[in-house]
Amino acid sequence: MTAKPAPSRRISSDHAWDRPRHITDGGHFSVLLDEAVAALAPKAGGAYLDGTFGGGGHSRALLALQPPIGDLWAVDADPDAIARAEELSCEPVGMGRLHPVHGNFGDLARLAKDRGIPPLDGILLDLGVSSFQLDEGDRGFSFRFDAPLDMRFDPTSGIPAADIVNGWDEADLANAIWRYGDERQSRAIARAIVAARLDAPIVSTGQLAAIVSDAVGGRRGRPTHPATKTFQALRIAVNEELDVLPRVLAAALDLLAPGGRLAVIAFHSLEDRVVKQFVDLEATGCICPPEQPVCTCGHTPRLRKIGKPVKPSDSELAQNARSRSAILRVAERLPDANPIEHSLHATDILGDAA
Repeated sequence: MTAKPAPSRRISSDHAWDRPRHITDGGHFSVLLDEAVAALAPKAGGAYLDGTFGGGGHSRALLALQPPIGDLWAVDADPDAIARAEELSCEPVGMGRLHPVHGNFGDLARLAKDRGIPPLDGILLDLGVSSFQLDEGDRGFSFRFDAPLDMRFDPTSGIPAADIVNGWDEADLANAIWRYGDERQSRAIARAIVAARLDAPIVSTGQLAAIVSDAVGGRRGRPTHPATKTFQALRIAVNEELDVLPRVLAAALDLLAPGGRLAVIAFHSLEDRVVKQFVDLEATGCICPPEQPVCTCGHTPRLRKIGKPVKPSDSELAQNARSRSAILRVAERLPDANPIEHSLHATDILGDAA
């Protein structure tokens, strides 16, 4: 079980908090809301960072706590999410305390330096795509809408999914769909994509969903649309989600004050594996080979695991099917063993990619 806030803490009933606590202003559900807020063990006047603002549900919950926390920085690559954060910063609950930061959380170290963010008492990372992005038909994240094949978290930078679909060779497409989507029929799908683009460029979500569906023989009793895993894989490739994750975890650890909490919500096994390996390594002392008689690595633990991984309750699953794969891991920053900067960090072991 994750740590609970002090008994005196409560959610304020001011403004939007008369409605169910897990629902954001746009009617979207914030996954593991109560659990994530409790995991951070918020304290009065503490400094916090929401590294994936999205719909703002987690940030709003933190800002509404009584007694109140201090400053909260809200980071997101999506300009639409930052616009929502700006709106929240003008409401009484966020005024003077919520600080929106537009940028990719993979650049967290630079963003924190540029903004002068102090050592933090807690950092929350809610990985993957937000419900807002899935439900905004023109962003290209979902096959439920026929839209341009984009999928970028930040539409102002990077390459859209259409460039990958129309530009990568068959082997690279198959490997990405297999690695990031765990799609068993990745080769057949890649082959179908390459054949289809010979006739005309694939520029819309509707085109791609139809190609994938035909390639795997339609739905045929599948619980989800046959293009689900392919769309997930392309989104991860477009936004380089697994490439930046080890970097943001390392930056988050460096930003935490001793006793500060890191809470990470993952939605599929690949990203959760990266989080688990990072926490395991940073919670470990010597990492020399077992056969080596004397430690020479100099590695000391910088994190302490807090509780077991947390999954959505049955009641949350009943209210929000999108939460079904969510898993929350929590760790606490330990004091440094010495003031000298550690020479070995998790990114040295895990690399820059999963």
